[in-house]
Amino acid sequence: MTWKNTADRWGPVSQLLHWLIVLLVLMLAIVGLTLDELPKTPKYFWVYTMHKSVGITVLALVLVRIAWRLYAGTPKPVAGTPSWQLRVASLTHFLLYALLLAMPLSGWLYDSASGLRPFRWFGLVLMPKLSAPNQGLSELSHDAHELLFWVLVALVAVHAAAAFYHHLFQNDATLTRMLPGQRSRDS
Repeated sequence: MTWKNTADRWGPVSQLLHWLIVLLVLMLAIVGLTLDELPKTPKYFWVYTMHKSVGITVLALVLVRIAWRLYAGTPKPVAGTPSWQLRVASLTHFLLYALLLAMPLSGWLYDSASGLRPFRWFGLVLMPKLSAPNQGLSELSHDAHELLFWVLVALVAVHAAAAFYHHLFQNDATLTRMLPGQRSRDS
């Protein structure tokens, strides 16, 4: 068994990084959407710190995923896929990576510009501030963080819909080659 991607499927490292990032982003979304409803108790600040720690983890994992993709390559396109779909898929993947980098960076900038106390990643590593306290930058980065989230939601919906379209209507291996333990139906 190879850890790298093959010509017809994503390898186990790519699959692990993909699904781990999906899971963490889903957790971040749930917490982010409910954070404002929590009372400002010590538990709130613990949840907020965990949100920031997981966000920084996603940033690191996306960087690892990009490096692994450059090292391990990508599977060949599924046979018969029209060139316009390949271009849309490439653009979508590029935008997903860009958003998955921009989201945690905008959150980190928001935290920095807000002038909040120093933040330690999972209580272990002191994270440097990206800026001095700045109310305008704090508001801008907070708004960007929210806007980027909704753009990410829309793009993930398109990405997932395309995978299911290929699986259900095209009956090809687009989806299954990213699923662990699956064998491609068709390369």
